[in-house]
Amino acid sequence: MDAIVAVYSDWGIGARGTQPLVIPADRKHFRDLTQGAAVIVGRKTLGDVPGGRPLKGRHNIVITRQPITIEGAEVAHTTEEALELARQYDRCLVIGGDSVFRQFFPHMDRVFITKIDAAPHSDVFFPDLDADPNWICTEESEHAEHEGVGYWFCTYERT
Repeated sequence: MDAIVAVYSDWGIGARGTQPLVIPADRKHFRDLTQGAAVIVGRKTLGDVPGGRPLKGRHNIVITRQPITIEGAEVAHTTEEALELARQYDRCLVIGGDSVFRQFFPHMDRVFITKIDAAPHSDVFFPDLDADPNWICTEESEHAEHEGVGYWFCTYERT
């Protein structure tokens, strides 16, 4: 299973349920990598998506403890249920938020990370894969800039 996430230089991923700093190229990278795939997303993170609706062109698996249905998405109430739903798709990426990343971290084999060279206040963090000997960066793009903020794309794989 894969994941995709944007992290700041302190491995922060957001504050108060949203990303404090957004890089348009990261959004395009996210769209390109997830298009046609299944995505596992938490209900609260889905609410932060523009329009608060399932992502078009993807098979949305929304994980929540609430007994709800979401038009355009499959709802799972446990990690195991989401994993079972994900098995029917060729590609599946975990897209957040924080608690969903933590739930599925043991199942991840590859993580696509956008590294943003800034450290706005974050109250949630992704595990620092550079400090984890079980992960290695296997691919890294050229560094780029958006409005004076540097960023680059990395692919990490579990060793």
